[in-house]
Parts: sequence; structure tokens; C-alpha cells
Amino acid sequence: MGRPRVPLLSRERIRDAALSIIDRDGLSGLSMRKLAGGLGVQAASLYKHYPTKDDVLDDIARGVIGRVDTSAFNEGADWQQALASWARSYRDALAAHPNLVPYLAEGPGQREEGMQLANAVHGGLVRAGWPPREATLIGAATRHLVLGSTVGSFSRGFVDDVQVYRDRYPHLEQAHLLRSKADEIDTASFELALSAFIDGLQARFDAIDGRRMRRRAATQIRSEH
Repeated sequence: MGRPRVPLLSRERIRDAALSIIDRDGLSGLSMRKLAGGLGVQAASLYKHYPTKDDVLDDIARGVIGRVDTSAFNEGADWQQALASWARSYRDALAAHPNLVPYLAEGPGQREEGMQLANAVHGGLVRAGWPPREATLIGAATRHLVLGSTVGSFSRGFVDDVQVYRDRYPHLEQAHLLRSKADEIDTASFELALSAFIDGLQARFDAIDGRRMRRRAATQIRSEH
């Protein structure tokens, strides 16, 4: 029998199978033995492509982070629009694979893709007039906001039995309805937090800009005298 035209294994196939296991069973559910079994091969065959499980996870992480879009920072959008666009793209990429989020929670300096994202965001904010330190804090704070919104669902934590809440938690008498609207509520709550965050940053930016203008005015007065 001739050799198959398509190799039995490839990095892409291994990576996709591993991500499916993570999506279904969580990070702790992934092992090289289980991964090999799902692919119908011996575990030793995987090591020709990925020496360790961490190598598989790193490749998956690169693929997920690679879907995050920071192009708005380079297309002339104002910093508010660019920040919102990045945050939404970041959340969409992570929300598609919530079980992977704890692994992705490592700092961006752990991976080239994370460094590219941080570079684009930081550069865009500084060009918009944010001091470098503030730009660093904004990038970190946005990341915290996104990670927090994807690590778990607020609404799915409620059961749909009205009696659970009616007798013991009278102020939560509608909580039994939350689970059926989980996606809507989780998305809306993220948008609320993002909007409030950017509004707060706008006030901070205006204060920084005001101080900058006063310093310029004072410098101008001194130069005239």
C-alpha cells in the first residue's frame, strides 16, 4: 500500500484537537495521552511535532492571540474608538475559548504575539497624547477588564428555580431569569464596564491635557519676560 497523500498528523491537526479537548474538558483535561487517543495515534507520534504539552499550549495561545485586532490604533481612529475596538476583539477571541483563559492570563511578555499587541496599543496611546506611564496602565487595565469578562459567566451562575430566590433573597426575585439570557447580559455588562472605563479615561485625559496646557502657558510667559 502506498503512503497516504495527506500526512496522518500535522501541527495544525494536533493543535485543533487539543483545543477541542480544552474547550470540552478544561485545561486539566488535556494530556498528551488523551490527545493522542483522540487522534488515533500513539503519544510518541505527537512528540515529533511538539516535544511537550506546554509546546502545544503555547502554539494554541499564539493562534488565539493572533486573532486579536489592534489595527484601529494604526488607522487614524481616535484613542477611544481604538481602545474599544481592541477590547472587543480581544474579548471575542478569548470568549470563544474560556477554558483557555487561565493559561492566557500570563503577562504579554511571555509570547511574541502578546508583545506585538502591547507594542501596538502602547504606541497608539502615546501618539494620541497619553504619557507613557499612563499608556502602560491603560493597556494593563483594559487587559484586566477583558480577562475578567471572559473567565466565567455571571449569569450562568444562577439557577432557574424561582423559589431559591423568592424566599431567601427577596431583592433577587428575578434572578431565576438570568441564566436564560446569559449571553445577552454578559455582553451588555462588558459593554457597560468598557463604556464607563473609557468615559473615566476621557476625564483623566482632559485633566492631563489641561495641566500640559497650563505648563506651556507658564513657559510662554516666562520666555516673554
